[in-house]
Amino acid sequence: MAKQRSKSDLPTKICPVCERPFAWRKKWADCWDDVKYCSERCRRRRTQASS
Repeated sequence: MAKQRSKSDLPTKICPVCERPFAWRKKWADCWDDVKYCSERCRRRRTQASS
C-alpha cells in the first residue's frame, strides 16, 4: 500500500477571488496546472473580483 502524504506536503495555490490558499486534490491530478479557483463558487464570482 502506498504511503500517504500529509496535507502540508501537498502543493498549494492562492485563489484570486477569495485570496485564500487551497491545496491540491486528487480529482485535480490531471489538470492541476489549469486550476485557478478554490471552488465552484469562486469560479462563478470571478467577474466580480476583477471589477
